[in-house]
Amino acid sequence: MTATIIDGKRIAEKVSEEVRQGVADMQATYDYVPGLATVLVGEDPASATYVRSKQRTCEQLGIRSIGHKLPADISQADLQKLVADLNADPTVNGILVQLPLPSHIDEETILNSISLEKDVDGFHPVNIGRLAMKGREPLFIPCTPYGCIRLLEEAGVQISGAEAVVVGRSNIVGLPVAMLLQERNATVTICHSRTKDLAAHLRRADIVVAAIGRAEMITGDMLKPGAAVIDVGINQKADPTAKRGYRLVGDVDFESAKEVAGAITPVPGGVGPMTIAMLMNNTLRAAQMALGKK
Repeated sequence: MTATIIDGKRIAEKVSEEVRQGVADMQATYDYVPGLATVLVGEDPASATYVRSKQRTCEQLGIRSIGHKLPADISQADLQKLVADLNADPTVNGILVQLPLPSHIDEETILNSISLEKDVDGFHPVNIGRLAMKGREPLFIPCTPYGCIRLLEEAGVQISGAEAVVVGRSNIVGLPVAMLLQERNATVTICHSRTKDLAAHLRRADIVVAAIGRAEMITGDMLKPGAAVIDVGINQKADPTAKRGYRLVGDVDFESAKEVAGAITPVPGGVGPMTIAMLMNNTLRAAQMALGKK
């Protein structure tokens, strides 16, 4: 058996088209264009690449991009003032502070200072708290976990009643995606670096979300036949035949897993494209909520 490949690029394009149409309708009906502010502190190349990608996607979808590039030695007070100014700006619907921040900046304080109505990353403690509570709905869902769920839904995977294992317990992916699966009536087990006999848990799982950050840690013989596998990991693996001397691999050994799984995301081209697509979706939602208040 060879697994069905869950094409994240195609599904992300579908989400992006939904956003593009929503933005066009908003502009035509209300003469209003959603705005996303990005804040980049310092010269980290990977962060700069991520921010450029988000800004480029904004332009493609008709969302106004407002970029703020700040020196690495900016003070905590000055960064907080910028966030406060963006909170007060009615043309800004979403605020994204690119992580990581320099060590002298209190990351949690900065993220908590973003207005709840503009927290398009979905990491405000109130949004996460609502996500964790039964019967409560967050204003925004964190983008990568949101993308994982959309991939499962688009692939036709039955989540309700399924046994799901999430490998990894980060605040960014592992814990939120576990909460989203539970909210959709899956029975969820969270595994991590201290879990005894990970394979025993995985072999019971109808759904596996791998987000532990260890290259090709999960192999095909650890999976239940027919399981749906969402691989969030992005790791560099040495490859002398590759132009850069390495290639990107996930937390799942794709070659062995695809022979056992029923459906699986590739790396790259799986979860990655969904993160920015769901960020754009959240930005449109923020603009819709702002218009509703008006």
